[in-house]
Amino acid sequence: METINTNGGFLISKIKQIQGRVFERLLAEHGISEFNGAQGRILFVLWEQDGITISELAAKTGLAKTTLTSMLDRLEEMGHIKRISAPHDRRAMKIVLTNEARGLKNRYDAVSAEMNEIFYGGFSDEEILAFEEYLGKVLKNLLEKEN
Repeated sequence: METINTNGGFLISKIKQIQGRVFERLLAEHGISEFNGAQGRILFVLWEQDGITISELAAKTGLAKTTLTSMLDRLEEMGHIKRISAPHDRRAMKIVLTNEARGLKNRYDAVSAEMNEIFYGGFSDEEILAFEEYLGKVLKNLLEKEN
């Protein structure tokens, strides 16, 4: 079988870099200064499922626990999250949103919707589904290699 030249990894890295800059600009344009894009990823997971452990949050965000811990410290200082002891195990900490952070969700959702429009501009629904299926396969391959 002939080897073809590929640059999927490079393209994914480049997309991630540019997407981050565009997302930060959109946050600013929408007057969201309460958190940055990386912190928004954490808040997004908590808006979907509040009161989870750091391990669960790390798995859902893809962030290393060490990185996540420092980001959670900052979010706690900003008044967006609280750490509480889990009822079944006082050593386990649950991460919960504050009312202030819950109130930011609608503004974040508007930015996220605008980002999706930019990201998928010119794509048909079928192309979006196929693209995300392919990305899922790449992710699965990487996760298998990581573990």
